[in-house]
Amino acid sequence: MTLDTQQRKVVVAAFLGWTLDAFDFFILVFTLPAIAETFGVRVPDVAYAIFLTLAMRFIGAFLFGRLADRFGRKPLLMIDIVCFSVLGALAAFAPTLAIFLVLRALFGIAMGGEWGLGSSLAMESIPPASRGLVSGILQCGYPVGYLLAAIVFGVFYGQTIFGFTFGWRALLLFSIVPALVVLFIRSHVPESPAFVAAQSQPRAGFFATLGTHWKVTLYAIVLMMFFNLFSHGTQDLYPTFLQKQHHFDAHTVSLVSIVANLGAIAGGLLFGYASERIGRVNAITIGALLALPAISLWAYSATPVMLSVGAFVMQFAVQGAWGVIPVHLNEIVPGTVRATLPGFIYQVGNFLASYNGPFQAKLAEAPGSSYSYALAIVVGVVAVAIAILIRFSPERRGEVMSVTEAVPAAS
Repeated sequence: MTLDTQQRKVVVAAFLGWTLDAFDFFILVFTLPAIAETFGVRVPDVAYAIFLTLAMRFIGAFLFGRLADRFGRKPLLMIDIVCFSVLGALAAFAPTLAIFLVLRALFGIAMGGEWGLGSSLAMESIPPASRGLVSGILQCGYPVGYLLAAIVFGVFYGQTIFGFTFGWRALLLFSIVPALVVLFIRSHVPESPAFVAAQSQPRAGFFATLGTHWKVTLYAIVLMMFFNLFSHGTQDLYPTFLQKQHHFDAHTVSLVSIVANLGAIAGGLLFGYASERIGRVNAITIGALLALPAISLWAYSATPVMLSVGAFVMQFAVQGAWGVIPVHLNEIVPGTVRATLPGFIYQVGNFLASYNGPFQAKLAEAPGSSYSYALAIVVGVVAVAIAILIRFSPERRGEVMSVTEAVPAAS
C-alpha cells in the first residue's frame, strides 16, 4: 500500500473515528444484565437501547452526510465525533430506563454520521489500488472498538480502585475519550481532494441523483439490512450469551470477546486486501459462506476455549465480508452524494435490522429456547442470504472516484 504522509493521516483519522464510535456502542453490550438489574427490568427491556441506537443511525447518516456534501467531510467529521462522545457519556447519568433509552437514541443519531463521513474522506483521498486494503483497515475499526470495550470491561468492571467501584455507569463515562480524536483531525487531516476540486463545478442535487440511481440504492439497502443482521446478530448478545447461558465471569467474557475481535481484525484486513485481486463480490461471497461451518463451535460449544475458537472463526468470516463494504459502497454510488449516500444506505439497512437485539433476546429467553438457538438461527439464514444477494451487485473495482456528475438538463 503506497500512501503519502497526508493520505496516511486521513486513513488514521477515519480508522480512529470508527474505532471509538464502535467502542462507545459496544461498551453497552457487556453491561446489559447489570443495567437491567439497576432499573429492575429484564435484559430484553434494556436491549431496546441497542434497537433505538441502530434505528436512529440512518437519521444521522442523512443529516451529517448532507452537510458534509455541502461544507466538507473534515469539519462535519469533527462535529460528529464530539456529538457521539458527549451523548455516550451522558447516558451514564440516566436516572431511569426511559431517559437512558432516549439518550442512547440520540447517541444513535450521532453514531450514524461517522461511517459515511470517514469512509468518503478516506476513499476520495487515496489511490485506487490502495482502496481494498484501506477498506479492510477502516472496517477493522469496528472490531477494534469492540476489542477495546472488551478490555475495558475485563480490566475495570467490578473492580474497586481508590475506593471507587467500577459499575456500568463508570464504564459508559469512557465514551468521552473519542472527543480527543478531534484535536488530531483539526491539526493534521486535510479535506478530501475530490471535494475541494468539485467546489467550482456544478453538481446534481441529492434527490435528483437518488432518482436517477434508485435501483442500485434500493438493492444496496436490502443488502445492508442483511449485512447488519450479520454483524449485530453475531456480536450484540454474545457477551450476554456467555454470561447468562454459560455463567462465565467478567474476565472470561472479556477474553472470549477479545479473541473474537482478533479474528474480526484478521478477517477484515485479509478480505479487504484480497478484494483487490479477486473482486469485491467474490470476497464477500467467500466471507459469508465461511460463517456457516463456524456456527456449531461458536454457538454450541461448552468450554471457553472452544467458544473462543468458534468466535474467532465466526468473526473472521463476518468482518471479513464486512471489510469489503466501505470500498464497495463508495464505488457503486455516484460521487456527488458520496458523503451522504453510502452512509445513508448503510444506516437505513441498519434501521431495517435494528429490532434484531430485542428479537434475539426474547427468542433466547422464551420457554424451551436458548441463546445458542437464537444466535445460530439468525446467522445461518443471513449468511446464505448475503451469499445469494451479493452475486447481483455491480463490480466497480478500481474506477476513478470524483465528486462530480453531470447535472440533469432542465426539462
